[in-house]
Amino acid sequence: MKCIIIDDEPLAIDVLMDYCQKLDFVELEGTFTNPLEAISVIKEKKIDLIFCDIEMPQINGIDFITSLDNSPMFIFTTAYSQYAVEGFNLNAIDYLVKPIPHGRFIKAISRAKEIMGYRKPTTYDNVFPSHGDPAAVASPGYIFVKAEYESVKIDLDDIEYIQGLKDYLKIHVVGTNKAILTLMSFKDILDRLPSHQFMRVHKSFVVNISCIKTVQRNRIVINDVRIPIGESYKSGFFNTLGL
Repeated sequence: MKCIIIDDEPLAIDVLMDYCQKLDFVELEGTFTNPLEAISVIKEKKIDLIFCDIEMPQINGIDFITSLDNSPMFIFTTAYSQYAVEGFNLNAIDYLVKPIPHGRFIKAISRAKEIMGYRKPTTYDNVFPSHGDPAAVASPGYIFVKAEYESVKIDLDDIEYIQGLKDYLKIHVVGTNKAILTLMSFKDILDRLPSHQFMRVHKSFVVNISCIKTVQRNRIVINDVRIPIGESYKSGFFNTLGL
């Protein structure tokens, strides 16, 4: 896996360099304090993964990533957790808050390695690891669910949150007040959803991270709906968002 590091702090670069050099599947192709100097390397060496800081003087890391054509996979590294939701909206592989613990680094780059294993060479589609069978990794961007007497196609980006109701699930989608009711378990639907985008936050709720408007102490707000965060899910949720 060919990687580069972009960060205006030399110490932060040193930490990531040390982590990368300990992994035999990582080829570190360069480090940059100015993102604009990395563009030619990204294209010429067909970089697979970028570690990118967000707050940089030359250009914001988010703006830099969105400016790239056919962007490689990327992991944001930053001292500021307030960008977490925006980072996930861009389909970042992960969002690491400085100082970055070695364990969180390993988790993030292992996720990137898994995704890369299921990608076609040199393509950068929105592909994320699933909760279940690895064969389901290559998400087409939609799912079909049975509702009443038909199968309904739902675009993943349109799913705001999913609510459990006994043996049924209520799938709340953008632009409609009527939820789609389907006879499924949370396990079944999580096996079909990209884990990078969807997360269980309560025994009765799964949320689309990219649809989160605000995060409160014990609640998530999506489209003015307040969704509780369960105690057993709280730590994992806040760690994922870097909060």
